[in-house]
Amino acid sequence: MTNNANVIGVDMVKFEKPGKNEPYEIMASKAITNALKDAGISLPDVDQAYASYVYGDSTSGQTALYRVGMTGIPIINVNNNCSSGSTALFLARQAVESGAAECALAFGFEEMQPGALGENWSDRTSPFQWLYDQFDVLNPELPDGPVALKVFGAAGIEYLEKYGANPDIFGKVAVKSRQHAVHNPYSLFTNRITLDEVMQSPEVYPGLKRLMACPPTCGAAAIIVCNDAFAKKHNLRKAVRITAQSMTTDKPDTKNDNMHLVGIKMTEKAAAAVYEKSGIGPEDIDVVELHDCFTPNEVISYEGLGLVEKGGAEKFIHNQDNTYGGKIVVNPSGGLMSKGHPLGATGLAQCTELVWHLRGEAGKRQVEGAQVALQHNLGLGGACVVTMYQTL
Repeated sequence: MTNNANVIGVDMVKFEKPGKNEPYEIMASKAITNALKDAGISLPDVDQAYASYVYGDSTSGQTALYRVGMTGIPIINVNNNCSSGSTALFLARQAVESGAAECALAFGFEEMQPGALGENWSDRTSPFQWLYDQFDVLNPELPDGPVALKVFGAAGIEYLEKYGANPDIFGKVAVKSRQHAVHNPYSLFTNRITLDEVMQSPEVYPGLKRLMACPPTCGAAAIIVCNDAFAKKHNLRKAVRITAQSMTTDKPDTKNDNMHLVGIKMTEKAAAAVYEKSGIGPEDIDVVELHDCFTPNEVISYEGLGLVEKGGAEKFIHNQDNTYGGKIVVNPSGGLMSKGHPLGATGLAQCTELVWHLRGEAGKRQVEGAQVALQHNLGLGGACVVTMYQTL
């Protein structure tokens, strides 16, 4: 028999621009300490720890956790590109459900550099080489550029052409995200923007305006997961159940079109597995945190997660069904578009936000009566993690 996995403690630090942040080990130790406090336990109660980050040397996870305490437990360092945080949570959840641990910690952090994401190891095969090759086959007319700008820009263009949608849908998503972030003290940006401001902002790649792209930020977040017996033993009453979770990677059909290159097939497969395991469909979800590294990806992910029918995103956005008062509140935190995207922390920050909503602790951005939440975290190269949470 498998155990239930429950989130009992969460925390994150405010995300900051590169150069304005504290060192990674300080950010991470603060998030871990406060997550332990939130759970009402101490570090010696934790059996295993999973540390997620992309830009750092080996065993940086140990350096961060050692600032909180040195208890001799296994510490596993995780790098799965932009989905690193959710991958750490995936492993912590597996450890608890399998019985390998009663209580596990997943924490993530990142110190980013300014500007578009690049590659650090030019003397060896790029993990994105197959993406570059297929992009060139699919888009011989598009210019070169950083990998994320290229593939998400092309995917956005493809979506508009496929469904005849108005390009302003990408701008409207950015406006919605910033409206949500106004009430999020952990977000980098908390100012409103207008549709005109988005659509008139500089073009960073064909199909992409600057205000359609998330900023690089630095930050940290931490999650504590335990089984039912541990929660009962410690009299923990704020638990949120991980009802279902799935991680997927690319398959051969990823190469068929641009939307495949940015993970829509991975998203569809992971979401379907989560819906099947949980017995809960997209129509039952109250709140979603999804991977909006670029606003076209939020639009594409509406379909991948089954929140709308094929080609239904434009109507969904026009009717404001993606915000308060609509069908589902998407990215009440402001998403990556407003918070920023410190790669190793992003997935765990998404989890933190959703747990706050399910507990009724999200303040002015609270989704009233939220009982079911969905998380989507995507990394090119590739990996996608979809997680379903429920109140107990």
